[in-house]
Amino acid sequence: MPLRTLMLDQLTIDDESSFAHVGLYEHLKHSLRKAGHRFRVPGAGEQSSWDRVLFLNLTFWSGAESADVLCDEHIPADVVCHVAWHHIVSRAVARAALAGAPSAHGLLLGESVASAFDLYLVGRLVDNAPDSDFITSQVPILAEVAEGAGLPEAAFLALLKDVAREPERAFEDMRQLLFDASVSLLSCRNVDQAQAALQSFGAHRFAPLLHHFQVSNWILYVRAYAASSAAVDQAVGDFDQALRQSPVALTWLAENWIEAG
Repeated sequence: MPLRTLMLDQLTIDDESSFAHVGLYEHLKHSLRKAGHRFRVPGAGEQSSWDRVLFLNLTFWSGAESADVLCDEHIPADVVCHVAWHHIVSRAVARAALAGAPSAHGLLLGESVASAFDLYLVGRLVDNAPDSDFITSQVPILAEVAEGAGLPEAAFLALLKDVAREPERAFEDMRQLLFDASVSLLSCRNVDQAQAALQSFGAHRFAPLLHHFQVSNWILYVRAYAASSAAVDQAVGDFDQALRQSPVALTWLAENWIEAG
């Protein structure tokens, strides 16, 4: 089944009405449209399996020829946000470091921002749009991951309430965990080192959710394809510190990377 190339405006965005109160959503969509980001979809009237699409996206998720693969001509609104953040972070890092090739730390920063925003969306939608496709699909998955990590149901529900109470804080806490853990794991060379690295983050409030985010795939991908660049690492480190020091990291990102883009 050959894949066609479509732009965002040629797709149907599902669940978009649930995101009406998420102020950053329209900005992220505009950034993606302005960038002319490409999506790959099956032929007209055809549909690819979710397993096939997941495989393609997890295995070939970066690079000059990359394009996000969809099952058909529909894209969930949360995926619009996720893809937009990848583009925005990649653009900012490339501009700051004057670099074209992706670096390990640059890719990990982009993935940590995009994935942490998923948790932010949970916080914004869980009370405001509890019947949305995003919440009804993602919260059970998060609950299952948390249970597998040993977090009792009552503790997971309390964690969810905390995320809903302060979604911006949840975003930055999750971003830091994902970035710190992935950078730490990247340098590990055996199981014992990786185990020690994972245990070092065990006290983090979002540690039970860590394995939801496909960190293993991030590590394997950047080891295989990312270039080494001191300039990019320095730029990424500066950005990371700016986010940590900002009163509201998402506001910093909006002002410096979205609006300035």
